[in-house]
Amino acid sequence: MIDYDKLVNPIIKKIKPSGIRRFFDIANEMEDVISLSVGEPDFYTPWHIREAGIESLEKGRTRYTPNRGFAVLREEVSKFLARHYAVEYDPMSEVLITVGGSEAIDLCVRSLITPGDEVLIPEPSFVCYVPITEMAGGVPVTIETGPENGFRLTAKSLEEKITPRTKLLIMPYPNNPTGAVMEREELLEIAKVVEKHNLLVLSDEIYAALTYTKEGHICFSSLPGMKGRTIVVNGFSKAHSMTGWRLGYAAGPREIISLMVKLHQFAIMSAPTTSQYAAIEALKNGDGDMEHMRSQYDMRRRLIVDGLNEIGLKCFEPKGAFYVFPSVKSTGLTSADFCERLIYEKHVAVVPGDAFGPSGEGFVRISYCYSVKHITEALERIKEFILELI
Repeated sequence: MIDYDKLVNPIIKKIKPSGIRRFFDIANEMEDVISLSVGEPDFYTPWHIREAGIESLEKGRTRYTPNRGFAVLREEVSKFLARHYAVEYDPMSEVLITVGGSEAIDLCVRSLITPGDEVLIPEPSFVCYVPITEMAGGVPVTIETGPENGFRLTAKSLEEKITPRTKLLIMPYPNNPTGAVMEREELLEIAKVVEKHNLLVLSDEIYAALTYTKEGHICFSSLPGMKGRTIVVNGFSKAHSMTGWRLGYAAGPREIISLMVKLHQFAIMSAPTTSQYAAIEALKNGDGDMEHMRSQYDMRRRLIVDGLNEIGLKCFEPKGAFYVFPSVKSTGLTSADFCERLIYEKHVAVVPGDAFGPSGEGFVRISYCYSVKHITEALERIKEFILELI
């Protein structure tokens, strides 16, 4: 009998599966379930974008693309970033097209981190940062945030966690799971600390277009002195409702992007050809679609925040992404118990906050990228559940 424990990679073996998928999988096996667990837009990919992908197939455009992605797509990414976030990138050397934003994060971390290097990660935050750091041999160092300051990273809390081994700061804003955003003055203070300690920054801006403040999203690399220290990750899944197309990108210093390209070409070769044709259309003519979806999410955001607060689940007002992160501490249940009982007793699926790190305990993540009908019905079921607990 083969003893696989002696043959497999122990680092990979010890990593826990994503806490998000568990409740999604349970929901898929049940009837009459309202799932608010996954960050998947309920909008179809806009027709003109789908049509561009279809046309590429009809014309037989199914060959490999350049490793970095089509030049015209990289040019459109550069124009998009300049148009929306006032930051300029050379499309030939400073932009890489990837298989979703997740690949861009992985490539960035693996290109920068050597065994023992420390990576600072605000928490709660998306589930991939810690395991990707560990798989690269790095040491994840989490920085706890909370509702008292809107789940935002502060310069003081950042400074306290820096050691001589710190190399990279991950900036996950707008934030998944909390919906938190950072204001310009706060980002400028963070930038001072980054420069003082000679750090690099991975700025995960996949939800940048879904920002509900008057100022809008501030791209970290647009701050004074930060472009040369920052790798911006973004993509098409959220803003353009293209989750299944699996397409993202990274923009940053050519010296770092060139290393990411090297990893990308050996592991992946190139991002999907059809998806790249669709993405060109999305960037050229998709700003109106993006704004329509943002306005719809904004309306749903206000609906669900008001509804949860009325029920008695205290909810910080998120200013970005499409998640709310209410406290369930008043119920006396742990995050996991709350979610498990809610799905089995009321057939509503949400995600326990501790799936996003220990500081998420006592909270749950609820996605509002679903229809008003689903959100309204889910709120009614949650209300029944809370009343039955009393």
